[in-house]
Amino acid sequence: MAEIILTTFNARFSHPSMGLRCLLAGLGKWREKARLIEFDLEKRPEEAVEAILAQQPRLVGCGVYVWNTELVTRFATLLKKIRPEVVLVLGGPEASHALDDHPLAQLADHRVEGEGELIFAAICDAILANGPALPRKITAPTPDLATLPFPYDEYDSQDLAHRHLYVESSRGCPYRCAFCLSSLDAAVRRFPLSPFLKEMERLLERGGRHFKFVDRTFNLGEKHATAILDFFLARLDTPGIFVHFEMVPDRLTPAIRERLAAFPPGTLQLELGIQSFNPTVLQAIHRQQDNLRAEENLRWLLTATHAHIHTDLIIGLPQETLESFAQGFDRLITIQPHEIQVGILKRLAGTPLVSSCPAEEMVFDPFPPYELLANRNLDFMTLRRLKRFARYWDLVGNSGRFPHTLHTVFHGHSPFQVFLAFADWLFTATHQTHQIALPRLAKLVQEGFSANPVQDPVRVNQAVAQDMRQWQQHGEMTRAARPPPRQTRHLAPAVPMEKS
Repeated sequence: MAEIILTTFNARFSHPSMGLRCLLAGLGKWREKARLIEFDLEKRPEEAVEAILAQQPRLVGCGVYVWNTELVTRFATLLKKIRPEVVLVLGGPEASHALDDHPLAQLADHRVEGEGELIFAAICDAILANGPALPRKITAPTPDLATLPFPYDEYDSQDLAHRHLYVESSRGCPYRCAFCLSSLDAAVRRFPLSPFLKEMERLLERGGRHFKFVDRTFNLGEKHATAILDFFLARLDTPGIFVHFEMVPDRLTPAIRERLAAFPPGTLQLELGIQSFNPTVLQAIHRQQDNLRAEENLRWLLTATHAHIHTDLIIGLPQETLESFAQGFDRLITIQPHEIQVGILKRLAGTPLVSSCPAEEMVFDPFPPYELLANRNLDFMTLRRLKRFARYWDLVGNSGRFPHTLHTVFHGHSPFQVFLAFADWLFTATHQTHQIALPRLAKLVQEGFSANPVQDPVRVNQAVAQDMRQWQQHGEMTRAARPPPRQTRHLAPAVPMEKS
């Protein structure tokens, strides 16, 4: 039994909630009366309510994010109908910025806006120890990171053995990108370096191996970044170690480059958000980015390091047309990062984009994840095509399963136009975007690209056959001996991509 339950619906089992663990670490005298119960998106809300009420809690705190808003709304509705006396406290980005008439705001007894570590213990005091009455919306003070307890002891043995370990050495972002919630932060704040590295050492000693840093701009503070990189470089003899950093693509100093080049294959992943190469778009969203420097850094990372490189592009940004997005996609694919995540612009409550953009210029889905439905440059039907393009690109391009096929079909043509034609064909042929088994997908890849009159079916067939042989070789490797599957596939030498 536990008086306090902290819960959420994580995107996947492998993605534990760091935010809830931060709350646990800050509970002080209430820690022994609290329990963490996590679910993923496959859990039915009534099953989650049953599991939580079995603990007979007096207070339930729940993290709300764009991927779980609908599930949390259903969960909260059931919880309050069955046990209205249980106090429900909601936090996280979606709760912080929800309007007062939002269902979540109506269901919650209290909502926390901002970073909740300091305030949550006070909420427990007020509710469980008959403290002063609290308002329904509570604005949390910005904590001094030097005074916060670290949450990493809250990762248990199952987390250490089977899940990514989310860690953070800093909070905030100095940039003001209009679509991003990080633009609301005043500045970058960093945790004290020496105590942080001691926590990383403890995680390693306890068996932690996959470290995912959630810092938004890890490489902006050179001294801080190089110290952390040096820490992991000194421990590369630890079997299975793997670290992930998000970096600003046009800011790689010589000292940071030196460290990145020293990581061996299968130990390092870098996420670099490009979002758009269009200067007009970048200006419209207040994003500072030196495109030429970003390109040069990407090419250097791909030739001089063994890092797995993940990049991002966003469809639907203000001023972006179909033609300019196509140019940006082709420009990025020529560089050949291992993954290009193509996402649809989302309307995130609280961002400058929401407050500054007239509703008639951008139409967003009112239901999570609040994706763009249409704007002045991209109508609804075009955005539906592009959403399928993004999904199929993830299956075929980002999966790393078809490098020779893509090299073959893109050669001499616009990669965007070739793949958009394939995406249109694939949807017409299957009316599916999910649950396509690999053998069937390979057959569809062969048929779909061969159906394009600019392609040579014989060459397409040969390339698909070559890719399938390569995939089967990777499939024979034992999981214990390799990093995550996509990274493993991308360890093979890249197929050169000529400019069209």
